[in-house]
Amino acid sequence: MTKIKKRVLTMAEKMKALVKHHAGKGAKLENVPVPEIGPKEVLIEVKAASICGTDLHIYEWDAWASSRVKPPYVFGHEFSGVVKETGHLVTNVKPGDHVSAETHIVCGHCAQCMTGKAHICQDTEIIGVDRDGCFAEYVSLPAENLWINDPDLPFEEASIQEPFGNAVHTVLEGEIAGKSVAVIGCGPIGLMAVGIAKASGASNVLAFDLNPYRLELAGLMGADHTIHSGGQDPLIEVDRITKGQGVDVVCEMSGHPVAMNQGFKMATNGGRVSILSLPSKPVEIDVTNDIVFKGLTVQGITGRKMFQTWQQTAGLLRSGQVDVTPIMTHTFAMEDFEQGFDLMMEGNCGKVVLIP
Repeated sequence: MTKIKKRVLTMAEKMKALVKHHAGKGAKLENVPVPEIGPKEVLIEVKAASICGTDLHIYEWDAWASSRVKPPYVFGHEFSGVVKETGHLVTNVKPGDHVSAETHIVCGHCAQCMTGKAHICQDTEIIGVDRDGCFAEYVSLPAENLWINDPDLPFEEASIQEPFGNAVHTVLEGEIAGKSVAVIGCGPIGLMAVGIAKASGASNVLAFDLNPYRLELAGLMGADHTIHSGGQDPLIEVDRITKGQGVDVVCEMSGHPVAMNQGFKMATNGGRVSILSLPSKPVEIDVTNDIVFKGLTVQGITGRKMFQTWQQTAGLLRSGQVDVTPIMTHTFAMEDFEQGFDLMMEGNCGKVVLIP
């Protein structure tokens, strides 16, 4: 008979957590119960949690958030930490392991999960969106969702592997070596995409944004050309830089209808357009001239391939080929979360990390 380990932490104990406390703008730091874990789950002590664009949607309480999440609950989904306790059926991690998490909890039995495409599971549950997340001292997760980190990897950098994986999936979903790449939208994931494209052998990386601060960061991440889409015509600049050929790969990270249209127009015949962005409204595209007659490959990118993308992410960080330190711009104590969210709303930051 398997002996069940005695719990180290109980529901009677409390922890600090950032709670989406009501259906409106903002959040609140509260004392909430430490989460219980089941036989196949793990309790993790959170060491660093980074703010994502999704968290910003929830914090600001936009139309997407109001239609998806159900306060009150603990939000946040990008983190790194140390395993504190494991359920009695867990064998893949142990207390003391440094971990991050694949934040998409999948069903394991739909057609997609059964054919190696769990990243597009029909019944995905996301931590910090559909269940309690990581803006807290502790978070619980299924053991199968954990990724063991190199203990030498700083907790702050380890916390951004989930969004870094989004960028890896977007950039490396097709050939990159020797190709020209346009990254449209230089938020944190777009900035990561710039570095990944350069590390993967792209011949020419063009970064587009309206924010001079983030364009400067794009240059630090290795962009060969930074184009201010408000002060320069992106299509004229692409035509000049590529000598009329257009770009081979477009990574659309902005979600803006104008930028998205420009992305399709700047792609060369036979090129690829990979879309990670989430436009808030339907976007009108000239399918005939900008997709069909060009023979484009158009890809919708969601999540990370489990766990191929995580292997690529860890490899790129371990090798030092992608230096993420230029975009790790701000770190705050969890109590100072409002400063972090304000920076995100202003756009005057790269990646913002909260320390519980």
